[in-house]
Amino acid sequence: MPDDIHDNYHEAGEHKAPLGSRVLAAAIIISLIFGAFGGVLGALYFAKLPSVQKIFGSNSAGTQFSVQQGVYKEDSAVIDVVKKDSPAVVSIIISKDISQLPNFNNGFGQFFGFSFPGQAQPPQNATPNIQQVGAGSGFFVSSDGLILTNKHVVSDPQASYTVTTTDGKTYPAKVMAQDPVNDLAILKVDVQNAPTLSLVDSNQIQIGQQVVAIGNSLGQYQNTVTTGVVSGIGRSIRAGDSGGGTQTEQLEGVIQTDAAINPGNSGGPLLNLAGQVIGINTAIDQQGQLVGFALPANDAAKALASYQKDGRIVRPFLGVRYLMIDQALADQLKLGRDYGALVSAGPNSNQPAVLPGSPAEKAGLQNNDIILAINGHRVDQNNTLAKELKNYNVGDTLALTIYRSGGEKTLNITVGEAK
Repeated sequence: MPDDIHDNYHEAGEHKAPLGSRVLAAAIIISLIFGAFGGVLGALYFAKLPSVQKIFGSNSAGTQFSVQQGVYKEDSAVIDVVKKDSPAVVSIIISKDISQLPNFNNGFGQFFGFSFPGQAQPPQNATPNIQQVGAGSGFFVSSDGLILTNKHVVSDPQASYTVTTTDGKTYPAKVMAQDPVNDLAILKVDVQNAPTLSLVDSNQIQIGQQVVAIGNSLGQYQNTVTTGVVSGIGRSIRAGDSGGGTQTEQLEGVIQTDAAINPGNSGGPLLNLAGQVIGINTAIDQQGQLVGFALPANDAAKALASYQKDGRIVRPFLGVRYLMIDQALADQLKLGRDYGALVSAGPNSNQPAVLPGSPAEKAGLQNNDIILAINGHRVDQNNTLAKELKNYNVGDTLALTIYRSGGEKTLNITVGEAK
């Protein structure tokens, strides 16, 4: 065997790679080492770029957060709101002597209140039987125990009300004021240093912004949290119960949200991600899914300021019954104007177009008048009569532009107080 061939074998007989192959393998290993080292240096430099830090974030030690942790930081905004604001949200328990109820079956229906099923006709002189008959929500707006809620939650003068806080403490509550126009009420409990929520300017909210709702869901799941967005603003709805009752309430300029709301959430806060109250949860559309409504925080702030000044909630009042005009109504009734508020009597004799003794009667308003403007501000579907009236106070004198018998004229009216 030639020497050059023999040298390609180990003495033990194992196969030995050619010299050229060994040189190539060494070059590859060295390249890999330098490549890895260069990659580490490049990564460290790349991580120091401001744009990269904005995307991934970094802790004080410079360690990069993962994208998954970045998503968690977004979720933590909601978690922070709940931790900060939940202690100020309360459950309102409605109790009554059900032995004296002739046939208790009074659901809140479209409202977010909660009530239990009906009771059979009780016998006369029945033994008193005080039980919970409903529940709602509210939140502290002053450290000395003022609570904001919905009027329909505390509207029964025969019922008693108690408030339960998140730490499980229960307090008897007194109804201090009810809004004569809006679905708002103020309660008082005897506490000190209560945690409070702040009301923010609801005119600044935007469609699509994230919101958090907290309330006493179904009257038993205290401080239930749901999230969603502002789905619409400036809505006009007529809210009432779904049990066939005739009592309804016109709510103007309300906020629409898709945050899941359930019976028992009435009076609870609708919050932005800064933890500020933008609305008070009030009603749902039972024909839709995730279509809820909240009264704007500005309405609540005005009611609270009125109570703190006058000891009651003062609202402006004209004394007319009206329909807002759209094109369909204008065409149907041949009104001569396709916008404004049509002064119109109801189907019953106790629903006059103009209330006797009201500011409207004193000013000379009549059935079938159309109110076109107040102080030059047009009244239409986007700026309803009730919405425009919110801008004025009791005692103000307004110039009403009206359409009557084919012509326009101006009437002066002094704003009264709603009772």
